[in-house]
Amino acid sequence: MISRAGRILYIERGGGLHSRGGRIRLVQTSKTGRTLYCGALTLQSLSGSGYKTNYFDVDTGEAYWVSGPRRDGNDPLYPGVVEVDANVRDEYWRCIRDRPECVDIVSFRAPGKYSKRRPHPDNNRRRPA
Repeated sequence: MISRAGRILYIERGGGLHSRGGRIRLVQTSKTGRTLYCGALTLQSLSGSGYKTNYFDVDTGEAYWVSGPRRDGNDPLYPGVVEVDANVRDEYWRCIRDRPECVDIVSFRAPGKYSKRRPHPDNNRRRPA
């Protein structure tokens, strides 16, 4: 059973380094929430067993990274172009990103979740002489 009201989610095929960017889309969920329906895609949850993926396409078996859109727009796992579907563009830019001046923007380049390399705190300690 599919819920009538959809959710705006970020969907990235492949998830990880092989990904070529993603898309902000309107997605319908099953009653349990374990299956997502977006256009011709039917995505089923991996229940935490995937590496940098959390859903797979039921028809093809292809892996996907799906998450809620971030307020800062840093949705992809790695740097890439994010496209925003026309039917969610207004709500995405006004309500989620709080940037109404950007409503006409169709796609943008996002730095990615793992692009900011920070040194590990243990590596910054001074070593005894």
